[in-house]
Amino acid sequence: MPAKSKARQKAAGAALSAKRGDTRKSSLKGASKEMYESMSEKQLEEFAETKRKGLPEKKSKD
Repeated sequence: MPAKSKARQKAAGAALSAKRGDTRKSSLKGASKEMYESMSEKQLEEFAETKRKGLPEKKSKD
């Protein structure tokens, strides 16, 4: 499932980095921390590899 905004794509990238041990878990905040705890590495990869071109900066609240 691709990310729906640039913000979610960035958060997934940060969570994936922590999941792989490249960054510290303690450096995560907000959405990236929640993603780290609730998503598998494969799910995070799918979100993080989403192309950013054409995505809104943030998803609108509908």
